[in-house]
Amino acid sequence: MDLSLEAAAAAARACTLCTDLPLGPRPVFRVSPTARLLVIGQAPGTKVHATGIPWNDPSGDRLRDWLGMDRDTFYDGARIAIVPTGLCYPGRLPRGGDAPPRPQCAPLWHPRLIGPMRELRLTLLVGSYAIRSVLGRAAAAQLGETVRNFAAIMPRGYFPLPHPSWRTKAWAAQRPWFEAEVLPALRQATTAALAG
Repeated sequence: MDLSLEAAAAAARACTLCTDLPLGPRPVFRVSPTARLLVIGQAPGTKVHATGIPWNDPSGDRLRDWLGMDRDTFYDGARIAIVPTGLCYPGRLPRGGDAPPRPQCAPLWHPRLIGPMRELRLTLLVGSYAIRSVLGRAAAAQLGETVRNFAAIMPRGYFPLPHPSWRTKAWAAQRPWFEAEVLPALRQATTAALAG
């Protein structure tokens, strides 16, 4: 592994910046100098926190379904890197649902973890937190508008997606273009990124 990437990964795994997290700090991510596809999601959930395996939950199953990808391919650490916006489980909101990723996490770790991965061809931005963290003002005010505009964003190396939680089933049902237009393009783009 590239020494700067190896050092950054070791430092990130040892990070205790957010000691007040309800389950304590446990950074969950995967990096590789040979990765061609990067998945930036929101933050680990409780199941991912418990196992230490990114996207090892129903949301991960749905994401893999969107990608048309089996688990073995998805967890091929040599070709696919996974670095969430927040590396640790952030806890729950009082009204339900997971809390947002800690805002200090991505600015601290993304440049150090993502920068050395020079073989990346495509980055999936999964969920509004990932989209806003990476695209900033280039993201539309509404998630659906950004996702539908994927073709204009792809030349920058990014593919925006909604978060694949159970709530997205209703969201997608109201937006038939997601399954008809976005998912075929997503599968084509990820296949091309991993080819060769």
